[in-house]
Amino acid sequence: MANGPLIVQSDRTVLLEVAHPDAENARHELAIFAELERAPEHIHTYRVTRLGLWNARAAGHDAEDMLATLERWAKFPVPPSVSIDIRETVGRYGRLIIERDDEGTLILRSTDKPVLSEIARNRRIQPLLIAHPTPDTYVIDAWARGQIKQELLKIGWPAEDHAGFTPGTPHEIELHEDGWALRPYQRKAVDIFSEGGSGVVVLPCGAGKTLVGAAAMADTKTTTLILVTNTVSARQWRDELLKRTSLTPEEIGEYSGQVKEVKPVTIATYQILTAKRKGEYAHLALLDALDWGLIVYDEVHLLPAPVFKLTADLQARRRLGLTATLVREDGREGDVFSLIGPKRFDAPWKEIEAQGFISPAVCYEVRIDLPASDRLEYAASADDERYRLAATAHAKIDVVRDLVAKHEGEQILVIGQYLDQIDVLAEALGAPKITGSTPVDEREVLFDDFRHARIPVLVVSKVANFSIDLPDASVAIQVSGSFGSRQEEAQRLGRLLRPKSNGHKASFYTLIARDTVDQDFAQNRQRFLAEQGYSYTILDADNVRAA
Repeated sequence: MANGPLIVQSDRTVLLEVAHPDAENARHELAIFAELERAPEHIHTYRVTRLGLWNARAAGHDAEDMLATLERWAKFPVPPSVSIDIRETVGRYGRLIIERDDEGTLILRSTDKPVLSEIARNRRIQPLLIAHPTPDTYVIDAWARGQIKQELLKIGWPAEDHAGFTPGTPHEIELHEDGWALRPYQRKAVDIFSEGGSGVVVLPCGAGKTLVGAAAMADTKTTTLILVTNTVSARQWRDELLKRTSLTPEEIGEYSGQVKEVKPVTIATYQILTAKRKGEYAHLALLDALDWGLIVYDEVHLLPAPVFKLTADLQARRRLGLTATLVREDGREGDVFSLIGPKRFDAPWKEIEAQGFISPAVCYEVRIDLPASDRLEYAASADDERYRLAATAHAKIDVVRDLVAKHEGEQILVIGQYLDQIDVLAEALGAPKITGSTPVDEREVLFDDFRHARIPVLVVSKVANFSIDLPDASVAIQVSGSFGSRQEEAQRLGRLLRPKSNGHKASFYTLIARDTVDQDFAQNRQRFLAEQGYSYTILDADNVRAA
């Protein structure tokens, strides 16, 4: 295109002109293989990374598809070095194959002998290879299937794993599509996962990731271990499975801090799996308690580091990761790729919104001036204290009151990071609060009261970021957050995206102390949502009610 919205640069950064009439189409195609790095008002900067290219390749996009996107939307010719680099990087995926021979031995195969020679000399990979029976194969130590995939990815040779999966203990599971049916994108996600047997499905919050998990279980018909973020999420999974499948209460167990049940379908929390006693993982036996045929990782972007190590030993099990975003703030996206599996399916948020399956949302950044006394305290503080001072500024309280009054009649979540701030907000609004110390049974009662509009305002900590089903919440007011966490921003907006029975549009407010690190961190938090096509309207605190 002679005058497209993209400028492709030789360092593999891609600039997107936001105001260009074709910007949204270009963004939609570019996000398949490139990651947004910066999103100021007019020009967004993407970077084409190796992992992004390999994830796109695993999802069925080849190098020519990706280059066609760049060439179609580029304002200027794509630099030849970028074309060569993309072809060569994508071409690395699948040059190494992990499979089993006729005796069931784990084999690493490649017809590219220089590649085999390179990896066989690597000091971290060499101990995992125990024989060299033919010029194009090595035998992998039986226990090392996960570790060798991690090591190969680190040196730039991602392996395709065709070694197959244990069927697990058969267990009959059927979907009960009575008055509902899987949406087309959900069915497509399940079909693609079932074909590969391992990998990650990326869907917006509210787009039905739990149903994708249930349908995958119905396809595999085997004992299933489901790992979730917390006990509330475990019980929501249980309720949904009882409602949507043939499973009965006797077939579903909860394995958490409160209950220890192992049944054909067992739902466990990450916390219990990583709990230690005398330096050892106390509940590791759960991974072998039954012959699991499928392991589902809910909110896979939050997978604790120890679970990666445990998952390296589970490569013979089918593995399904579910998430709204593959962004990890600890940089371990590569471990998700190698140990859970590559991204198999990714539905852009705005595409699902256009189909009417999630609620449209409007995002606002409300900038608040600190009073002179607070500004002086902020200026005199150490760097590590400044974010907390700005994020918990008392000047935000009146703005929260104004926003609650503006949205009277709607279901409103007020979200904070700091417990003392949550206490102040709850008292100022006369609203109940939920924090990590709130007992699970009390949380469930409060969430249920909120769902049924018996309470209109709920003040919550980060415990409500994940896997909480609040379909009629239409307003979220984020008073403070986890520094610059992109994944948290996505999850918090996600609390609002389930379609509303009353037709309300979702409104997401982030309160920012102007000219502080609070504002800097907000810009980073917003990157993922900008990549999905959301923009933030900047409001001055004095104009909140008029907006």
